[in-house]
Amino acid sequence: MRHLKKRFFVTGTDTDAGKTYVTVGLLKAASRKGLSCFGLKPVAAGAIRDDGELVNEDALKIQQASSVNLAYSQINPIVFEPAIAPHIAALKENRVVSVSRVEGFVKGAMLTPGEFVLVEGAGGWRVPLNDRELISDLAKELSYPVILVVNMKLGCINHALLSIEAIKNDGLPIGGWIANTGQTSMESYEDNLKSLQSRIFAPFLGALEYYEKESDSEDAFDLIFEQVLLQ
Repeated sequence: MRHLKKRFFVTGTDTDAGKTYVTVGLLKAASRKGLSCFGLKPVAAGAIRDDGELVNEDALKIQQASSVNLAYSQINPIVFEPAIAPHIAALKENRVVSVSRVEGFVKGAMLTPGEFVLVEGAGGWRVPLNDRELISDLAKELSYPVILVVNMKLGCINHALLSIEAIKNDGLPIGGWIANTGQTSMESYEDNLKSLQSRIFAPFLGALEYYEKESDSEDAFDLIFEQVLLQ
């Protein structure tokens, strides 16, 4: 595995689908395998001030889960204080967030060696960055295989199929999808999972439940990580 070089873009079916949960879990699984790894969350909305600097909780979790030491500004170069859509937050602050600028930040961080690297998007696949460009445009420029986190709740089949269709239409390879369940399990979970498996023509990487302790999720993430490495 010493010559391993894996890069993935992590997106979700909607906001709070569990992108950061999956990103952090996979980075920790990579670390347990002895791989050098780091994650990036180039655009984040929703932050607090720490010593005068805006920091996003999800980006901090990604930084802590990475085995490669990167400055916070490399992991999350664009951050907004209000937890609202990035393009609206940028408009309110008279800032311009372009795909080329975000791509430059990402590629700059990618100069740091790492065997396993994840780039986490913002919200779902079609979240705007400005009045012309979307977060999916960034993914297209990076051209990494996409991991889709499916939020297992009522409506997830429609959200997942539309997301998969959009990713494929954008010409990007799908590295696989993960079914993620929050604290409340959806009704007819198994039936919904089977419906997704029969309709999504992309690798099913595994399913995640709600775990009270982080240690309880390690086995699940280790199994999913092994599937991710095959992609």
